[in-house]
Amino acid sequence: MSTLGIAVIGVGKMGADHVRRIGRTVGGARVAAVADPDGDRAKEVAAGLDGASAHTDAAGAIAAPGVQAVLIASPGAAHEEAIGLALERRLPVLCEKPMTPDSAGALRVMEAEQRLGRRLVQVGFMRRHDAEYEELKELLDTGGIGRPLFLHCRHRNAVSLPFFTGDSLINDSLVHEVDATRWLLGQEVTAVSVFSPSPTSAAPAELQDPRFVLMETSGGALVDVEVFVNCGFGYEVRCEAVGESGSASIGEVRAMTVRRAGARSGAIPQDFTVRFADAYDRQLRRWVAAAVRGRVAGPDAWDGYAAAAVCEAGIAAGRSGVRTPVELVDRPALYR
Repeated sequence: MSTLGIAVIGVGKMGADHVRRIGRTVGGARVAAVADPDGDRAKEVAAGLDGASAHTDAAGAIAAPGVQAVLIASPGAAHEEAIGLALERRLPVLCEKPMTPDSAGALRVMEAEQRLGRRLVQVGFMRRHDAEYEELKELLDTGGIGRPLFLHCRHRNAVSLPFFTGDSLINDSLVHEVDATRWLLGQEVTAVSVFSPSPTSAAPAELQDPRFVLMETSGGALVDVEVFVNCGFGYEVRCEAVGESGSASIGEVRAMTVRRAGARSGAIPQDFTVRFADAYDRQLRRWVAAAVRGRVAGPDAWDGYAAAAVCEAGIAAGRSGVRTPVELVDRPALYR
């Protein structure tokens, strides 16, 4: 198998992590080009790679010699343009979430794929590649706890990123629970309610944190999510599924527990790149293997669109305080 040349768009924290991952853990792939508005950063990253070119825009990197696939890790507002450039060249795409900041942009991405008659876009919902989430999915699919009734989810960060706003809690954090809900249950989210308790004193003055979200699904299940991005103690993601005949939890213990001197202790990951390191590895390996065969190995543009539509409803619900229905177009044949 020939080595897949990848253009990495955006080499901030997430993009740089992907660059390291391609070089360290993914066989059959190499970084052929990098792009970042910060030209010095792009050059610095490219300098550590054999034969990679540096660019300040997505167009230059995607058109660079040797590029056969595109990994997009730029800010969400820039995703649609980069996806469009890749699709013009019929290149496979792995795009970090959100695929687009709104459902209108996601619809345009799907329309572009439908014109090509091929699915080329995969969205980086890495939890689908996490061993614990895969185990829970298998349990639910095989009826191990009966018909699912509830999901209880927790999404906590030690400290929020500087750019975080109330909308960011939905578009950048809750979006993972949205996709996990749809995937685990095999159901669409039909309505969203958002509740805002007294904000933590650790949050910036303009940020409403934490938030409590209730999602309703097409199969009648209820999903509650605590989103708390300034919890102070670490990065923690949990999910409990409750069915008619049992329950199952993931995310409870991820590290060694020490019992000593009358106390019990263990480390809590401080960052999502630590908690989901293995999932990111699996996601990238599977994407590379699928891209070589002209396939998608994970959530596609429909999943990106559905997540965007649910998040739009969540933002509206958060602003109005009113339960908000999710509006979805009919699923195109390409994504069935």
